[in-house]
Amino acid sequence: MHRLIDKELKRWKDGTRRKPLILRGARQVGKTWSLKDFGKKCFESLALVDLERNPQLRGLFDADLSASRICADLEVLLRQKITPGQTLLFFDEIQACPRAITALRYFYEEMPELHVVAAGSLLEFALKEASFPVGRIQFLNLYPLCFAEYLEAIGNAPAAAAVLSDPAGITPAVHELLREELKRYFFIGGMPAAVKAYAERGSLKEAFEVQGEIAESFRLDFAKYTPQVDRYCLDAVFTALAQAVGQQIKYARLATGYAQPTMKKAFDALCLAQVARRVPSVDPSGLPLGASASAKLFKALMLDLGLMRYLSGMPDDIEYARGDLLAMYRGAMAEQFVGQEMLVSQNGSLYYWDRPAKSSSAEIDYLAVLDGRIHPVEVKSGAAGSLRSLHLFLATYPECGNALVFSDRPYANLPEQRITFLPLYSAFATTGGKVVSDGANGH
Repeated sequence: MHRLIDKELKRWKDGTRRKPLILRGARQVGKTWSLKDFGKKCFESLALVDLERNPQLRGLFDADLSASRICADLEVLLRQKITPGQTLLFFDEIQACPRAITALRYFYEEMPELHVVAAGSLLEFALKEASFPVGRIQFLNLYPLCFAEYLEAIGNAPAAAAVLSDPAGITPAVHELLREELKRYFFIGGMPAAVKAYAERGSLKEAFEVQGEIAESFRLDFAKYTPQVDRYCLDAVFTALAQAVGQQIKYARLATGYAQPTMKKAFDALCLAQVARRVPSVDPSGLPLGASASAKLFKALMLDLGLMRYLSGMPDDIEYARGDLLAMYRGAMAEQFVGQEMLVSQNGSLYYWDRPAKSSSAEIDYLAVLDGRIHPVEVKSGAAGSLRSLHLFLATYPECGNALVFSDRPYANLPEQRITFLPLYSAFATTGGKVVSDGANGH
């Protein structure tokens, strides 16, 4: 599977101020595959150290953390030469050995010419037991396959290129084809194993079965969060969040029979594990948006559309039969999709705007920062005249950029109203992802 992160990995490889790299992300989003593929394609050799499957390798970090000593021992244990400039040293599942995380600082200080990468999930839990090498590590984050990556993975590279191109140039026939592909992606999602199952068999049912297996494996992982968190409360909150996408989160509504601090701890743990994402309300009057992020007013996204479909318990036959993508699961699937695409295009920074008022509250689904300007983003099926919150936002914050409204319709620009209507499938490209010109291949 071709991943957009490949370019970032190559940029890291060639960087003059390179540091050891940790690839973060939830379980089963493809971290190990991406780094192994990177090692095979861009280096003469790959030295893989799996710290979860091979517990004996953890003993390497019990003694001193000298980089040269660890490399010498690894050469014996792995039966291969580790050569700076030629070998990619890859510590997989690094969260299984907190002292290996600490050791990365010594690779940076003592062997800066050696390319060192690590992958891990549940890292924040492991870091409680480790001395974290602040300033001596670089990070990248991997998410499920975005829509363009999914299209390429199922063998439709021309459609992937169209999704990454300027939506103003999409013809009506291609627009309809991309809508149909997007409808399937709404249900398959971007978890690599589910996409692979669909690509190989052409069966939505098999993709659904894989989603169930992934969700259950996450539930088994919940045991690893204890004793900090009640695993049964975690399970209840995990399911409730899938049913609450697009809604302001109130802890009391996420589970019954638990105190609010218990539910808050469960929600925070799911966010740390990256299976859920907090989307805070912010003040859009200035940058950076994160400086004004509210601790009390926030929405949530799930890791993946397909997992959201599975956990929500939505009736698949009824929702799949709907003609309007914006109508599926009360509009929550479209909002999850745009948020999921924007997490990648906005480099993990995702916020919304909410103005609570007794007489007339107003809300904007998301905010995108493009070329230093804040743009309101709405996921709506209505005409421009019905976008009351959007018009209020544009009037209140005239210094902000034009509004982006994602809908089931083709591209349409209304400069006099400062609104651009965009097809849903263009969410990644038009909120910061690369828009490629006609004839490019999108990667």
